[in-house]
Amino acid sequence: MKVYRGYKVEVDLNNEQKTACLKHAGCSRFAWNWGLARKQEAYKQTGKMPTAIDLHKELNALKQTDYPWMYEVSKCVPQEALRDLDAAYKHAYRRLKEGKGGRAVGWPRFKSRTKAIGGFRLTGSIHLFEDRIQLPRLGILKLKERGYLPVGAKVAQATVTERAGRWYVSMQIEQERGGIATGDGPAIGIDLGIKALATCSHGSVYESPKALRSSLKRLQRRSRQLSRKTKGSKNRVKAKQRVAKLHARIATIRKDALHQVTTAIVTKATSQRARCLVIEDLNVSGMLKNRKLSRAIADVGFSEFRRQLEYKAASLGLPVKVVSRWYPSSKICSCCGWIDEQQTLSDRTFVCEQCGVVLDRDFNAALNLATSG
Repeated sequence: MKVYRGYKVEVDLNNEQKTACLKHAGCSRFAWNWGLARKQEAYKQTGKMPTAIDLHKELNALKQTDYPWMYEVSKCVPQEALRDLDAAYKHAYRRLKEGKGGRAVGWPRFKSRTKAIGGFRLTGSIHLFEDRIQLPRLGILKLKERGYLPVGAKVAQATVTERAGRWYVSMQIEQERGGIATGDGPAIGIDLGIKALATCSHGSVYESPKALRSSLKRLQRRSRQLSRKTKGSKNRVKAKQRVAKLHARIATIRKDALHQVTTAIVTKATSQRARCLVIEDLNVSGMLKNRKLSRAIADVGFSEFRRQLEYKAASLGLPVKVVSRWYPSSKICSCCGWIDEQQTLSDRTFVCEQCGVVLDRDFNAALNLATSG
């Protein structure tokens, strides 16, 4: 079975390589802004927009006279940026047809260097080694991880991005993986929560790292320091970098915890020959409207948990069933089926008035999810 797996690894750049990456990122940003301005201008005059191919031909004609500095970077950088611009408009029109108007459509906007350096995409001859990667025009770059990338794999394109002073390379590689037949064991229900990240019906409980909560005071202090710096000063740039590094650290801790939990759940389900995994279709956008719990809910990452669980289970041939969000999994007794209509969010223990069973609220919900799946 052929599957596509994404790889993202940090690269260890020297000063010369950082300068080259900054030039490529700047060229990509310039091509995006130039193409967006040309599309808007053409639409006002003719009512139609030029495609990425038309814009690329026009930009190539201007390189020798107006933009000779673009010869210092790879030729595929502006081409891929214009293709991304076409894709952005395509997605915006799709969302408009779906009935999502206003800013929710997500119309393409001009990119500013003051907000983020951004990144760029490279195509062509890309070679992977045990501790290095070779990219067009940038040459051989040293990796900070050894033995992570599949040596000799065929890579069609690679995306280089910057975040909080660190540079990363991400790519998608097609791999052969033997499918695992679906087991005949009991289904595993997974209940997501704030106190515990995931509670499974087989008894495993995975705690949440609470990355934002543990670093909130430090983040508030650095944000206050940033707001007090004079705009345009070097001290403000330094303070902004400190805030960005802390945000990146929080996101990395959260993502690492989600990867560990989802991998552990899928691995255990495979070893137990589980029939399927069952999760609940949570209304995350609606849950975030709760002012008292919105920060804690956002700190968990429910949507990212579901995304990782689905693609990891699919790569092993393990089905993932999604139960309706209106299913009262926390209010139903997993033993006799009695429904507690008076239960509130503060009740962390489920007590059945019919059969007398006493269970943890999240564990009882996980058992009900497993049964419904």
